[in-house]
Amino acid sequence: MTKFERLMNALPSTIDAALVTEDVNRRYFTGMKSSAGTVLVTREKAYLIIDFRYIEKAQKTVKEAEVIMQDKLYNQLNELLVKHGCKNLAIESQYVTVAQLNDMKSKINVEIVDTSALSDAIDELRIVKTQDEIDKIIKAQRIAEAAFEDVLNFIKPGVTEREIGLHLDYYMLLHGAEALSFDTIAVSGPNTSMCHGVPTDRPVKSGEFVLMDYGATYEGYHSDMTRTVCVGKPTEKMERVYAIVLDAQLRALAAIKEGLPGSEADKIARDVISQAGFGDAFGHSLGHGVGMNIHETPNASPSSKHIFMENMIVTVEPGIYLPDEFGVRIEDFVIIKKNGCENMTLAPKNLISL
Repeated sequence: MTKFERLMNALPSTIDAALVTEDVNRRYFTGMKSSAGTVLVTREKAYLIIDFRYIEKAQKTVKEAEVIMQDKLYNQLNELLVKHGCKNLAIESQYVTVAQLNDMKSKINVEIVDTSALSDAIDELRIVKTQDEIDKIIKAQRIAEAAFEDVLNFIKPGVTEREIGLHLDYYMLLHGAEALSFDTIAVSGPNTSMCHGVPTDRPVKSGEFVLMDYGATYEGYHSDMTRTVCVGKPTEKMERVYAIVLDAQLRALAAIKEGLPGSEADKIARDVISQAGFGDAFGHSLGHGVGMNIHETPNASPSSKHIFMENMIVTVEPGIYLPDEFGVRIEDFVIIKKNGCENMTLAPKNLISL
């Protein structure tokens, strides 16, 4: 069954057709990256309407939809909707603007279904990964891990946070990443207490933590990892906090499996940190889904309503952040399995002193 057939099966039977225009969703269904294009899916057939800039690539790349050169888009859509006897058309309400919606309603000659039905159906398809998707995510992760191994030889007193971030970025892009997963976080010393800190020109000093949160993108799929290392010898408090964060992560990893609520996974790690006296210093959720977006469903947070299912992917990233002192975060990400989870992150996470 194609992704298009799975999409229509996931929609209410009263919906005749679906319109996909959001860039990442369009790539998910067609397998092709582009900054433009319109996917029309009916109960019988799928179409990609795309302009001259991408037509040759689309004809060579897209296999499960008929590729049509864009001319007058709304006329083309109306003709196809008539051809397939469609009376209504679902749109991605999560992404369509009010102006776009009004334009569609004035130019498309069927009822526009602007409920969350299509966006919800797409989310449900994307939340559980296929083996092909998992393979691409693992490839992205291996690129990121190679960058980590390489940067350990670069970090030393005197190099700046910005230089560390750029070193990671350059390595990943040079070794197969099509893009970065997000803006790389590389912070040191007291800046590590800012969980999403931005690299600065601050030089690293001996006896400090360096926290790196980054990832690579491979064929549209992201990786995500965080490692905290020490330059020189850590203090006893640094060692203790690191051990607490690692223990919290390992306990959560041991418990995660199909059927576990995301809120329970978060609680397992949060309880370890709270019982150690640092509950107020863990202010973000335990984890989130990763795929063609760096943040996807499901999530593992105190308020999460998600129940883990096999082949969902979620990060496990507890942290402790002490303002004006230091912070520690350790992040892996895993594939949910029936009786446990498979950790895709192979980089070492014992406390490394450089």
